[in-house]
Amino acid sequence: MTDGLRCALAVLAIAWTGPVLAEEASGIRTEDSLDASTALAGSSLTASERARSRSWGLTQVEWHRYRQLMQGIRASVSPATISPVEVLGIHARDAAERRKYAERWAQAMHEDVERILAFQRAYDEAVRRLYPNEPLIDIRRLPKPGRQGDTLGLQDRVLFFTRKDCSGCDDLLDRLLGQLDRIAGIDLYIAGVEEGNGQAVRDWAARRGIDPGLVRSRRITLNFEGGMLRRLTRGQGKTPHMLRRRGDALSELRASEF
Repeated sequence: MTDGLRCALAVLAIAWTGPVLAEEASGIRTEDSLDASTALAGSSLTASERARSRSWGLTQVEWHRYRQLMQGIRASVSPATISPVEVLGIHARDAAERRKYAERWAQAMHEDVERILAFQRAYDEAVRRLYPNEPLIDIRRLPKPGRQGDTLGLQDRVLFFTRKDCSGCDDLLDRLLGQLDRIAGIDLYIAGVEEGNGQAVRDWAARRGIDPGLVRSRRITLNFEGGMLRRLTRGQGKTPHMLRRRGDALSELRASEF
């Protein structure tokens, strides 16, 4: 075979196989494109879902994954109020993804606690402005020293007075938190914190493992003490100190009662 014939055959082989390879490659790209289009169509969101996904800072793909997860076991074992970020974080596919959603959830809770504290301050100011001569709690209804109330029940809220750094207070608070399912809620009054310093309150609550969800639902409230204990106990109370609120009446609560 001459050199000229060999060259001609090589050119013919290239010309013959080139379109086939191009067609195969084109077929692969087309198939990928169809898969992506199908996935996109399946993940289309309603107007309400688009609004919610934006409020949580999630993409359409992330929201579609959240929606799929909530069709499985997650919806059966978690409350309906669980957030999309929590769902995605619980079902993270690797450590980086888990860290991303954990940080996003921490930021959301940080901002929410700040809003709650800001509203609490605005509420306190409104009460002082609108009802300057009416006490928040009727001190005349306080029991005489030494009187014990009934045991705790679902109609009761506990006012717990604590200090920023008090190990004895923390031990008693842990016991009280263990009773939360038996009572209406706990109102925490924190001394040793500059009034208006929301960051200090958030740090204190985080160190003691206070669930932000319980704060949002107001099962637990965070309050600056601001001399409240002195006013309610006529200067006799010392932290840690507990009062039981049942309706409009207050009574002393002892650790031995729970």
